Amino acid sequence: MRKLIVSEFLSLDGVMEAPEKWHFPYVNEDMMADISEGLFKSDTLLFGRKTYQEMAAAWPTSTNPLADKFNSITKFVVSTTLEEAQWNNTTVIKANIVEEVIKLKQLPGQVIMVIGSCDLVDTLMQHDLIDEYWLMIHPLVLGNGKLLFREGMATNLKLAASKTFKTGVVSLTYQSEKKD
Repeated sequence: MRKLIVSEFLSLDGVMEAPEKWHFPYVNEDMMADISEGLFKSDTLLFGRKTYQEMAAAWPTSTNPLADKFNSITKFVVSTTLEEAQWNNTTVIKANIVEEVIKLKQLPGQVIMVIGSCDLVDTLMQHDLIDEYWLMIHPLVLGNGKLLFREGMATNLKLAASKTFKTGVVSLTYQSEKKD
């Protein structure tokens, strides 16, 4: 079965919202290599509607070295309101989210990666569908915004890897300890 991995940029206080406003001053060459390596381990991206729309607006015309990967990879967007997906290679999941994600995990292929998509991550977490978390913790406290781990959410994680970048960002890989 394929792994479903949640990959997020976070502040020290767990905020994942609007990383485009605070993430980039911390990026260096080593960090970009790490991000690229992670992305190239996947062949499927899974998004919530808001993150999908932000990504779909940015990547098709981007000159970023990762643009080809983002534009060519298979994408799924979970949305009850999105009528159709404009970004190439995208399928809309309108209902039965949990069942559809379970089906995706059973298909052959590489890693399924979730980027951003706070509400979707919350749903996946509630149904114990996340296998790993790839978290890049940035050395700043934002004080408000959407949190990755919301109040009332509990999950057991096991540290699988860690790396520190010269900019002060710490990359942590956690594996989910599945509930019985």
